[in-house]
Amino acid sequence: MTKFTRRQTLQTAVGLAALPLLGSAKTRARVVIIGGGFGGATAASYLRHFDKTLSITLIEPKKTYMACPLSNLVIGGLRDMEAQTFNYENMSRIKVIHDYARDIDPVKKTVSVESGQLFNYDYLIMSPGIDMRWNAVEGYDEIAADVMPHAWTGGSQTLLLKRQLAAMADGGTVIISAPSGPYRCPPGPYERASIVAHYLKTYKPKSKVIVYDAKDSFSKQDLFRAAWAEHYGNMIEWRGRSDDGAVIGVDAESGEIRTDFETHFADVANIIPPQKAAMIAQHAGLTDASGWCPINGENFESQLQKDIYVIGDAAIANPMPKSAFSAGLQGKLVALHIARSIAGLTPQPTVLTNTCYSFVAPESAVSITGVYGNSTGILSPIAGAGGTSLIEGSNDIRQAESEQALAWFSNAVREAFG
Repeated sequence: MTKFTRRQTLQTAVGLAALPLLGSAKTRARVVIIGGGFGGATAASYLRHFDKTLSITLIEPKKTYMACPLSNLVIGGLRDMEAQTFNYENMSRIKVIHDYARDIDPVKKTVSVESGQLFNYDYLIMSPGIDMRWNAVEGYDEIAADVMPHAWTGGSQTLLLKRQLAAMADGGTVIISAPSGPYRCPPGPYERASIVAHYLKTYKPKSKVIVYDAKDSFSKQDLFRAAWAEHYGNMIEWRGRSDDGAVIGVDAESGEIRTDFETHFADVANIIPPQKAAMIAQHAGLTDASGWCPINGENFESQLQKDIYVIGDAAIANPMPKSAFSAGLQGKLVALHIARSIAGLTPQPTVLTNTCYSFVAPESAVSITGVYGNSTGILSPIAGAGGTSLIEGSNDIRQAESEQALAWFSNAVREAFG
């Protein structure tokens, strides 16, 4: 597959867990974390591990976290939503505030929340996730999303799309609209097409899936196309931008979906819009003209605000993709950097990795792995490392990768939520 074996890649990803405790600060430093997903929760857990003297506050509005990884299996009826749902009750010695972060003052180093509380920080970690670019697709706003779900955040949208598929008559058409990049989970729309096709093949075999794409290529394209041909025949159709695949407008009331030259009607429409960093990142002055947050690749400190670190989907961490795997590892890296900084130690270069698993059928998955260095302060791929699953992989290999995906998820949940 690559010069990095799977075992070596996983060792690189979790190697921070074996580092010694660094708790040697003379004063009780204050770390505030905004966002309790895989990035923020992992950062909190590892900060507690590295330095037990820290005051750690995690600000997250939701009392239960509904994970996006594996949520396509929920949509396809292969996994229960309960398996995606977690809470913060096991995060000992971390103060968890269930409230919305309203404002950040980088000069005074304070975070205010909707209830009026004010939190002082010495270091701030931002892992706020994404917001949708409403009306980037004409007519697609928050109201339209209640009819044509994006299902790109875990929870009610996931279940809405699942219900719509269940209610659709056999012979119906499901349209998935994939945006141009960057966006959360680059292979996600194509995993979704695979799992939706499996559901239709099983329960509504006269139906079909059409993917309208604002791009002319996509992550793991050859692997997905081979899997679609093997498992679903002609049930999935993909149209790229040059084939009039970019959706430019919708009418949720009529079910109309428009491209540059055609109008289409879907029985179920899954519109995944363009995205940007969450609004709180914009209010804090952390975003550039792209709508995302530029960072220093060595330690993920914001290029625009001192002592603020941005991890996860909101960060511009190219070539690392926006994935839960990346977010968790970035959380570990920032936790280590802050603990070393408090202990008077200098930053050190790190090797980072990301593996994105995608289910193409039940108990069958493919993956792509990237390995990155940051010794120059800029993230860059390491030549000869990383790679994708073999196109001609056997059923046993595909099943093994699906088991690895589930194992990664369980480990990531344990590291983040205890």
